[in-house]
Amino acid sequence: MGILSALRLVKDDSDTLKSQYNPAVMNQGYGVGAWSDYGMGFDYAGIDLNSAMQVPTVSKCRQLICGTIAGIPLELYNKTTGEKLGLPVWLEQPDIRQPRSVTIAYTVQSLLFYQIAYWECTATYSDDGRPARFAWVANERVTPKLNARNTEVEYYTVDNEVRPQNGIGSLITFQSLQPGVLATGGRTMRAALDLEKAAAIAAQTPIPSGYIRNSGADLPEAQVQGILASWKAARNSRGTAFLTSTLDYQTTSFSPKDMMYAEAKQDFSTEICRLMNVPAYMASSDANKSMTYQNVLDARKEFYAYTLAPFVCAIEDRLSMNDITSSQNVVRFNSDETFLRADATSRLAVIEKMLTLELITLDQAKAMENLSPNGDAS
Repeated sequence: MGILSALRLVKDDSDTLKSQYNPAVMNQGYGVGAWSDYGMGFDYAGIDLNSAMQVPTVSKCRQLICGTIAGIPLELYNKTTGEKLGLPVWLEQPDIRQPRSVTIAYTVQSLLFYQIAYWECTATYSDDGRPARFAWVANERVTPKLNARNTEVEYYTVDNEVRPQNGIGSLITFQSLQPGVLATGGRTMRAALDLEKAAAIAAQTPIPSGYIRNSGADLPEAQVQGILASWKAARNSRGTAFLTSTLDYQTTSFSPKDMMYAEAKQDFSTEICRLMNVPAYMASSDANKSMTYQNVLDARKEFYAYTLAPFVCAIEDRLSMNDITSSQNVVRFNSDETFLRADATSRLAVIEKMLTLELITLDQAKAMENLSPNGDAS
C-alpha cells in the first residue's frame, strides 16, 4: 500500500476523481486574457511574462508574493482532529528534480500572472492510481480544449500533444480566485516598460549642454565654426571664453527629473503595486527602515490576508481534493509557525496560559518551541 493510500480512510468514487481533471470554466477568459475563437490559446493583453519581468516593480512584487509563499512549508492534517500527519512524498517534494520551494514558487507565479497553474502527474501509486509525483508545466505549453458551450475543459494538450484525463501524463489545475495580472494590467505594464526604455535612451543620447544665439547679422559658416571651436577649447581647458555683444550662451541641459521620468516611473510603480495587490511601501527600497518588530508583524498579517491568501487558498484547496489526498485529510500552509510566527515573549505568554489551564502538557509546550523533552533545541 502506498504512503498516500495509508492516510485515506474511505474509498473515493472513480467518477468523482475523473471529473476533477475536467474543471469548470469559471469565466470567459479561462487562464488569462481572452480566449481565442480559433482554438489557438489565449490572446495576451499587450505584454508577455518575460517582458513584464523587465519592469522593476513587477519583478519585485513577483519576488515578494512567490518567494514568501514558497518559503512556507506545506503540511498534511487530519480534517477532524487537526492532528499533523506525516508528509507523503508528493507533498514533501512534488517534483523529484527540484526542491519543493521551486515548484511552489513557479506555481504561484502562474496563478499570479495567468490565473491558472498546471502540474503534470509524473508517477502514480500502484494500488489506486493516484498521483505520487508532479512536475510544474509552463502555461505557454498548455492549451485547454473547451466543450461547445465553453463551460468545461474536455482535454488538454501540452506542446500540441493530447494528454490523458488521469494517470501519468495527465494535468491537474490550480485556479486562482482573481484574474491573472497579464490580462488585467498588460497595458499598464507595457506602458511602464516603454517608459523604462525611453528613460534609458534619454540617458544614453548626448544632448548639447547649451547653444550660442546670435542676435546680430548672420555670420559666415567658417566664423561660426571658429567660435564653436574656441568655446569648446575654453571649456575643456577650464579657461575663459569670449563672446561678442551680439552672441549669447544659453544652457539646454535636461536631467531625468526635468523630463519628469522619475515622477512618471513612481506613478507606474504605485499603479502596478495596486494591480498586484502589494502595499507600495513593500516594493520600495525604503521598506521596513522605520518599522518596529510589532509593525513588521502586523504588516505581515495584512500582507498574508489581503495579498497571499488567494494563492494560498488555491493551492491548499486543490491539493486537498480527493483525487490527490483522502477526504479525511486536508493540506495547509503552516504559516503560523513560520511567516506569521509571533515574537518569543508573546508565544511564551500563550504557552504559559495554556499550561495553567492544563490544556497542554509540559512536553507539548516544549514541542511548540521545537525543544526536545530535555529542553534542548531539536
